[in-house]
Amino acid sequence: MLRVLQECGAASVLDLGCGEGRLLRLLLGDSRFSRVVGADISMQALDVARERLNLDRLPDRQRERLTLLQSALTYRDRRLSGCDAAALVEVVEHVDPARLPALTQAVFSHARPGTVVLTTPNRDWNAMVPALAGGALRHRDHRFEWDRAEFSAWTAEVAATFGYRAELSGIGDPHPEFGCPTQMAVFRCG
Repeated sequence: MLRVLQECGAASVLDLGCGEGRLLRLLLGDSRFSRVVGADISMQALDVARERLNLDRLPDRQRERLTLLQSALTYRDRRLSGCDAAALVEVVEHVDPARLPALTQAVFSHARPGTVVLTTPNRDWNAMVPALAGGALRHRDHRFEWDRAEFSAWTAEVAATFGYRAELSGIGDPHPEFGCPTQMAVFRCG
C-alpha cells in the first residue's frame, strides 16, 4: 500500500477507515507526504490512533501534516476532498452491501482523489483455512467478502462509472487455485 502511494506521486493522502493508525504512521514517516488525513467513523479508533501516533509528543511540523476526522465513508464530506490519493485498507467489507453505492459515490465522485488504493479479503483464498472453508467470514464485523470474480466485476463497474482505470493485483503468497489472501485494486483517474 505504501509503495503504491509513493509511486503515484501523491503529496496528500486520505486514509479512509484509518482505524488505529497503522498506515498513518507509515505515511507520517515519509516526508514526501505533506498532508495526511485519517478518517474513521469510530471515535474510539481515532483516540487509539492519537495515542499510538504520540500526537501530543510529535514535533509541531510533523503534527501539522496530520488531520484526524470522524466521518462516515458513506456520506459526502467536503473535508475529504482535495487529496491526491486515498487508501481504503480492508474497509469495504465492513460496509453493508446496500451502502456500497453510497461509499463509491462519496469516494470516487465527491472526494475524487487522483488515485484510490483499495484492499479487501479474497473469499476464494478462505478455502485454505479450515475454519473459513464452510463460508465463514474472516472477521465478525465483515458484512461480506468478495471472491476474485466479484471483486473484478465491482472494480470494473466503479472504474467505468467514475472515469478511472483499475489495476488488480494480490497481496500475500498466491495459491495456484485460490489466489492471494488479499485483493488490491489501484484506481487511477482518467
